Amino acid sequence: MTSFLVLVAGVLEMAATESTIRFSGHTLDKATKAKKGGSLLRKIREFLSISVFTVVPAKSNAGFEMFRNANLISRKIKCYRSHYELSSDDIAGRGGPYKLGVTLENYYSNLIAQHIERKQRLAKLEESLKDEGLSEQQKQEKRQQHAQKETEFLRLKRSRLGVEDFEPLKVIGRGAFGEVRLVQKKDTGHVYAMKILRKADMLEKEQVAHVRAERDVLVEADHQWVVKMYYSFQDPINLYLIMEFLPGGDMMTLLMKKDTLSEECTQFYISETALAIDSIHKLGFIHRDIKPDNLLLDARGHIKLSDFGLCTGLKKSHRTDFYRDLSQAKPSDFMTSCGSGSGGAMDSKRRAESWKRNRRALAYSTVGTPDYIAPEVFLQTGYGPACDCWSLGVIMYEMLIGYPPFCSENPQETYRKVMNWRETLVFPPEVPISEEAKDTIIRFCCEADRRLGAQRGIEELKLAPFFRGVDWEHIRERPAAIPVEVRSIDDTSNFDEFPDVKLEIPSAPMPQDGEVIYKDWVFINYTFKRFEGLTQRGTPTKK
Repeated sequence: MTSFLVLVAGVLEMAATESTIRFSGHTLDKATKAKKGGSLLRKIREFLSISVFTVVPAKSNAGFEMFRNANLISRKIKCYRSHYELSSDDIAGRGGPYKLGVTLENYYSNLIAQHIERKQRLAKLEESLKDEGLSEQQKQEKRQQHAQKETEFLRLKRSRLGVEDFEPLKVIGRGAFGEVRLVQKKDTGHVYAMKILRKADMLEKEQVAHVRAERDVLVEADHQWVVKMYYSFQDPINLYLIMEFLPGGDMMTLLMKKDTLSEECTQFYISETALAIDSIHKLGFIHRDIKPDNLLLDARGHIKLSDFGLCTGLKKSHRTDFYRDLSQAKPSDFMTSCGSGSGGAMDSKRRAESWKRNRRALAYSTVGTPDYIAPEVFLQTGYGPACDCWSLGVIMYEMLIGYPPFCSENPQETYRKVMNWRETLVFPPEVPISEEAKDTIIRFCCEADRRLGAQRGIEELKLAPFFRGVDWEHIRERPAAIPVEVRSIDDTSNFDEFPDVKLEIPSAPMPQDGEVIYKDWVFINYTFKRFEGLTQRGTPTKK
């Protein structure tokens, strides 16, 4: 395996301007660094067989770290981000060096990110002060309030958050590797959705990269089209994501309640989903798992993206061999999509009924369904953001027809249909839809380079006849196509019932020390607290 790249080069020259050098518990001050620096660096290289070294910038009188070399360190960290996903054998055989390398990368990446975020928040404040017409004294008061909140946020980041800080109310979702609960934060009364993932399952099923990807993307993608994450933390047994609770449920549940959607409703939901997908593409991410299950509805019925476990584009540590060539797919590789494998053709009504019967099981399965996956992803011949556009076309077909276009009685047949889409993408005559709708679906589900949205993103969709009349700039401000009824802040009527599930947080015997060293380091740096979600007392701001 390729060794880690240099984090900071020319450290001795750079250290001449700094007050201290630290590495793995070693500290060199000005009086000793010249004498010991070379020896320490040699020991480090000997231990790791790599060149990993960094400088801790001097502290100001105020006690805050001043990132005088932030740009240089940031460039080196970008170069250093080349660590790879490890198997259990890799961890067992190389745990020490790799653990230290990942620790360094995460630690310094966070320091730089926090510094940049503070600068961005200050710049945003200064920009708002220009537009408010305040006096100089009023501006100074706002700056002092902002500085106080930054100081309080640093204190809150150091405070420990755990499951004991939340009161479980109800289980609202179950998946292959964990569950989602409605919880209430004890000190504030605010209601959240708590996603719980079992560490042992993540390791056994090789889902560590997916878990890391989801957490990192939720940190990065902080805007109206993505479910907001307020906190993430862990204990020896589980990983926890604390996210905003969206009481509207998900698109899968909505489609199961309806036979089909009208073209007007479909236009609305596909437009919002396209804007949501475009927003993460602009951040450099590819979702890869766009399907109705992952389209959540807020209290007003508007779309938000969720479940970023397969998202790519941020780090190589997010990669895995999740998608493989399915030409030799086994029946167990995917759940059955439509029917029970009894054979025979079905008309559109029976096919839709069969799809709905099996759909919930697919959502809870560890293997999922290939119905929404683009053909180039199966082939592993290289794919880009256009693979999300394919999924959008499949969902649009399902909204209008009642089931996905490649729905079959077994997973191999679904795979065959996806790969032969030129012959298998057909529209049942008994379900009439407009030519504009057909044309849009065909332009989504075609060759990757010709796909609608593949070249110029959302701008291509705006020109398509099917989307004529969409107010793209203000779509979230208008009423949703199908209103959501929400009776209270903890209304779960749009979610499945799980009456037999106990509310206690899943637990297991505490791992041995060796197990923690062996396994737990892969979850380093999982903890996160969002600045915008906290007041000076740690109370989330009103949404």
